[in-house]
Amino acid sequence: MEDQLKRLNKFIGETGFCSRREADKIIEEGRVTINGVVPELGTKVAPHDEVRIDGKLIREKTEKSVYLAFYKPVGIECTTNLDVHNNIVDYINYPKRIFPIGRLDKASEGLIFMTNDGDIVNKILRARNNHEKEYTVTVNKPITDRFIERMGNGVPILDTVTRKCKVEQISKFTFKIILTQGLNRQIRRMTEYLGYDVTALKRIRIINISLDVPVGRYRDLTEAEIKELNALIEPSSKTEEASLPKVETPRKRTEFIKRDDPRFKKRGDY
Repeated sequence: MEDQLKRLNKFIGETGFCSRREADKIIEEGRVTINGVVPELGTKVAPHDEVRIDGKLIREKTEKSVYLAFYKPVGIECTTNLDVHNNIVDYINYPKRIFPIGRLDKASEGLIFMTNDGDIVNKILRARNNHEKEYTVTVNKPITDRFIERMGNGVPILDTVTRKCKVEQISKFTFKIILTQGLNRQIRRMTEYLGYDVTALKRIRIINISLDVPVGRYRDLTEAEIKELNALIEPSSKTEEASLPKVETPRKRTEFIKRDDPRFKKRGDY
């Protein structure tokens, strides 16, 4: 029986309702019930359990999953919130419920995956190795060799230093960059730190899939592409944060001070 149990967020993801990350959020919000009871995060579901979201019964998917490569135009928001103007779901208007894998900010354009497979969303978002994302970026002033070198070696943003990455100049104002991490507005923050402003940003590849459709259009991923994609993301079994080496904090040495020691009052140890 134990091997038939499934974590609630995984179960919800596999129904195609949303990604596991979004599932955790709606579970925390108390919108999910199992057999009429509001569960906690980490609860497991048995095959016979009745799972509802906002009172609506959800079931495991029996139909084929959808995997789309979509060319997001500038101005479209990567959100499933239908109250947001120009949201990506309304823009595509796909006949089945689908959602984006990751984000591409409103001012940027290019490739983004859309799916109803919450499990692959989780795998891609946590992938460390082989999760390359390639962009072409246009800036507001001439690019220098020094700029390319500094972008590639890592830039201090958001209380960290970006990972080393591949950067190549394409023209006077345009360069190509391949990232293996996804910090918030990473490329824009990196260029701003070096005194440049981004005037255009396009994502042209995610892992093994390249952008090959017109702006605002989408296509289904091929069986071969899906098979290769799954093979590339399979090694990832932990979240990126959990995969980082743990740094042990050295214990603070306790120093005992006698009451007649002149340091006693200075330290305020009363």
